[in-house]
Amino acid sequence: MTNRRGFKLIATVAIAASLGLSACSGDGGKPIVPNAGTATDTNVAPQAAGTPPVVTTQPANGAADASPGGTVQAAVENGTINEIRLSNPDGKEVKGTLAADKKSWVVGEDLGFGKTYTWSGNAVGSSGQQVPITGSFTTAKPRRTEQATLNVGDNKTYGIAMPVKLDFKNPVADKASVEKALKIETSVPTEGAWAWLGDSEVHWRPKEYWKPDTKVTVNAKLYGVSFGNGVYGKNSVASTFTIGRDQRVEANTQTHRLIVRQNGAVVNDFPASYGLESDKGRVTPSGIHVVMEKHNSYSMSNPRYNYDNVVVPWAVRFSNHGEFIHGYSGSIGDQGKRNVSHGCANLSPANAKIYFDSAMIGDPVEVVGSSVPMSDTQFDYYDWAVSWDKWLSKSALR
Repeated sequence: MTNRRGFKLIATVAIAASLGLSACSGDGGKPIVPNAGTATDTNVAPQAAGTPPVVTTQPANGAADASPGGTVQAAVENGTINEIRLSNPDGKEVKGTLAADKKSWVVGEDLGFGKTYTWSGNAVGSSGQQVPITGSFTTAKPRRTEQATLNVGDNKTYGIAMPVKLDFKNPVADKASVEKALKIETSVPTEGAWAWLGDSEVHWRPKEYWKPDTKVTVNAKLYGVSFGNGVYGKNSVASTFTIGRDQRVEANTQTHRLIVRQNGAVVNDFPASYGLESDKGRVTPSGIHVVMEKHNSYSMSNPRYNYDNVVVPWAVRFSNHGEFIHGYSGSIGDQGKRNVSHGCANLSPANAKIYFDSAMIGDPVEVVGSSVPMSDTQFDYYDWAVSWDKWLSKSALR
């Protein structure tokens, strides 16, 4: 048939044939539509197979300079891990943890430098399909490794001005990479930031003094981190410490008094003698210093001013420039009246002992009134001499 009606019928036959159906019936040529979904229908296309599992590994397969201390894991979508193993070049299995839902596995130990690690195992999908877990990666081979040291110790208690400091033996080229690996957690919400106070040291301090009783955890996961120029971190360091009571010293070089406050209340008001103001080399610098060390007795020498091995009692260092609060009988007649020292705060031995017993590493010593400001280059803990805006600008990530 060549008319329009016939053409329509041929088209219907073609469609029906593709479905495996009869094209016509006794009702005038209308196509038969199957009763889809019935239990006796054998002409419905089979159900599509389930989606197979997809495995991803980190570092990427074939990576040649992976961090041995970085994230190493395998993860599965549309399925679970059935069996998994990460092996070192000697065939030894690397420790790791399989998640409770069996969808991921994470390495549980640091890897070695310059070694190739190989994945093996398989994952299974919801419909039983299995795919292998394969691949390998090689960790970085450093030109040199760099050690980090931390200034705060585990389970120690520090004063409210205590900075956290990480030191490196050599200058760090990739400061941003290092800073990304540093983390501070506090039990009390505390605004603070990291700042590079030199090429080989990075500090963290709060914007304001710490709140008393704050628990602080420092975690510097630097092992395997790139320091730049082929240098990698040799170790990771961590510490958890506590901030103690709020004690502050006001060292007033003009009133010749040393006032100790705890929680805002004056607990001691001692006569003192500070650095001789007519000699710029002897002036006690103004600014917020931090208690760094305590010694029952300490030997002091300064060739420039012709004294050597002068032993003083109850010495509390508040600057690595040479300033201490300490006892000194020789200046008792000047204490409370005149400044005659070589930069230290002189107290009577009895008063120095009282202060010594109350002092804590990390306490602020706020020197006021002197003609010389605290330098931001001469002092180890000059953190509080830096304005907050300038402090923020010293981060490698800003």
